[in-house]
Amino acid sequence: MKAIYKKYFVVLALVWAACLVLLLLAHTLVLAPQKNTKKQIEKEFVQAKKTYEQTSTATQDEVKGRLSKEIESLQDRLKQFVINYEDSANLMLDISQIASQMGVGSFSIRSKDNPETSAPAPSAEGRSGGEHIAQKQIHVSFAAGFNQFASFLNALERNQPVLFVDKFMITRADKDNSGHQVEMDLAVFVRKRQDS
Repeated sequence: MKAIYKKYFVVLALVWAACLVLLLLAHTLVLAPQKNTKKQIEKEFVQAKKTYEQTSTATQDEVKGRLSKEIESLQDRLKQFVINYEDSANLMLDISQIASQMGVGSFSIRSKDNPETSAPAPSAEGRSGGEHIAQKQIHVSFAAGFNQFASFLNALERNQPVLFVDKFMITRADKDNSGHQVEMDLAVFVRKRQDS
């Protein structure tokens, strides 16, 4: 019986040895190249990550530059529509000069309210309320012919900051030689004084 056990142990040892050789051969042929491929992929990943971070940083700088240019553009556009509180007194003088250039008669101008107590400028949603901008009302009356009125109105529309005509009323003149009487309410956006 001992010879049979010895024969089984030898066969079992040969099978184990053959399996071990096959496993070593499979490891060498299959897994070793995968390890090399894994190392190569890891190197490529590190390089791609470094490239991404550099590109991301450059893109952020470009975006910051583009956004700052856009902000400057919007601030310049805002200046077309809003006047500083300190410059609001000069606005009435500018309107008077425009009227004298157009040759309108019996010109008078007055402020209808104080910008600090005036109605707030409407917001984008249509609600009123503005922390930084108020609306200043100006009343203008003069006598002019139709061409003078149109020229005066055109000059006001081209003014910077933009003047808005809230309403106007033209009363026809009794005589042909005299100009028609015009009553006009203007509005302008004024930047409120910022308290320190």
